[in-house]
Amino acid sequence: MRIALGARPAGGQRLSAAAAGFADYEKAGVELFIVAELYGFDAVSRLGYVAARTTRAHIASGILQLYSRTPTLLAMTAAGLDDVSDGRFELGIGTSGPQVIEGFHGVPFDAPIGRTRETIEICRQVWRREGPVTYQGKHYAVPLPAGQGTGLGKPLKMVDHPFRDRIPVTVAAIGPRNVTLTAELAEGWMPPFYVPEKASDVWGASLRSGITKRDPGLGQLDVHVGASVAIGDDVAHLRELDRPLRALYIGGMGARGRNFYNDLACRFGYADAAARIQDLYLSGKKKEAEAAVPADLLAKTSLIGPEGYVLDRLSALAESGVTTLSVRPVAQDQVGRLRLIEQLRGLIDRL
Repeated sequence: MRIALGARPAGGQRLSAAAAGFADYEKAGVELFIVAELYGFDAVSRLGYVAARTTRAHIASGILQLYSRTPTLLAMTAAGLDDVSDGRFELGIGTSGPQVIEGFHGVPFDAPIGRTRETIEICRQVWRREGPVTYQGKHYAVPLPAGQGTGLGKPLKMVDHPFRDRIPVTVAAIGPRNVTLTAELAEGWMPPFYVPEKASDVWGASLRSGITKRDPGLGQLDVHVGASVAIGDDVAHLRELDRPLRALYIGGMGARGRNFYNDLACRFGYADAAARIQDLYLSGKKKEAEAAVPADLLAKTSLIGPEGYVLDRLSALAESGVTTLSVRPVAQDQVGRLRLIEQLRGLIDRL
């Protein structure tokens, strides 16, 4: 199980200042730096910066949203980042949700599963450079067919030679059909607030369905899971720090009836709490929504507690198939965060 770290500055610090410590994180055991995008700064410019400030660890987008970029632009961007990092880039993609795609980007949110499949297939065709890119899908056509546009488009091949002709693709997927697609086509899968004891019940059938159609050349599915980390005998109270983010996603990251994270909380067995969190959050009662997040969910989706407890949680994650652990070390300073990474590395090595 490799350790990943979000390349996000702490406490309002700028990335340029935070990056000074990246080499220390690499030495402590971090093997992957992930740059998020959401609806803030773009991830691509910052990934290039992180590539320049690291030497061994891989870098990944977490995630680039499909609707805001064409498939060929995603392929070009991934190839460029792979080039400047000497083959260390991993392309994390996802659909986000209607509120962000339609509300922030002004693009219709439609056919998420079909668009994900076609995007992956087009990207891989671009990277292989076996000839000019030609693709006629339901959602994307390259080049545009006759009768659309000026009629001057022609098949083209990427001018530059990618560092690799196969860049790993990780998909952020929640719903059954999207998880099946991910298990079939992608190198990696990124589920949100993951409860290992419930993962098989929620996603097992979808994963098995996709794996039966998986190309053996893709290798084992790399399962990315995130968790806050604090190790000690008097740290359980730090789980409370996850309440705002859990409440945001379960309660406010999507409209009523179209919140994929709320649906997931229900599938994990927290239906009553999920309904209450959403009601409170959408009514503007954010603090009350945070208080309604079950303590059990906070405990099961974190690595916060005594060493024995954290080791047990790591074992549960490993047994459920997790191979990449994206962590948020909860400590007062850089020294404390590095110590937590080293402790975590040591516990993982004991599994």
